[in-house]
Amino acid sequence: MPVSRAVTARGALAGAVAATVWALQQPLDRRLFGVPYDDCELLGKAVTRGRWALPVGWALHAANGALLGAVYANVAPRVPLPSWARGPAVGMAEHAATWPATALVPALHPAGADFPKLWGSGRALAQATWRHGLFGVVLGELERRLNAELEPEIPAYEAVVSPNGRGTLEHATVVGLAEPDA
Repeated sequence: MPVSRAVTARGALAGAVAATVWALQQPLDRRLFGVPYDDCELLGKAVTRGRWALPVGWALHAANGALLGAVYANVAPRVPLPSWARGPAVGMAEHAATWPATALVPALHPAGADFPKLWGSGRALAQATWRHGLFGVVLGELERRLNAELEPEIPAYEAVVSPNGRGTLEHATVVGLAEPDA
């Protein structure tokens, strides 16, 4: 599978922007879900304490998003899903892969006592699901737009599939009819 530097860079940009959107909206979802948890704080406090914890956490969060976006940009065109569904699918896959680690935060994180109980909390799970879904939507749509000119021309998913599974009239062809004599 060939890897394009331009596609990878645009994917990384999309991932960093998606992670930044996630981080910017966290104060709102903290109020909405009632869970005082900040992913950037978790990442930052794993490395440092004090006033630098949050800025370092933001940088790590954006870097994680960029890394995922770079990989996504190279893999997404090969995923057998409509383009609008690829980003959210990746966001949910990452959520499913990382959520179980929240059970280990109190015991293994250097500042584990600073965070609310996440594992076993329905509200925290809903909050994390929202965040990963938002990340996936922003990543998928932004990457699709940034790398649009590089995608091969493939008919839209909706244009080749009908509700009855037999295609559309526009794609039906009649073979073997002769032109009438003039």
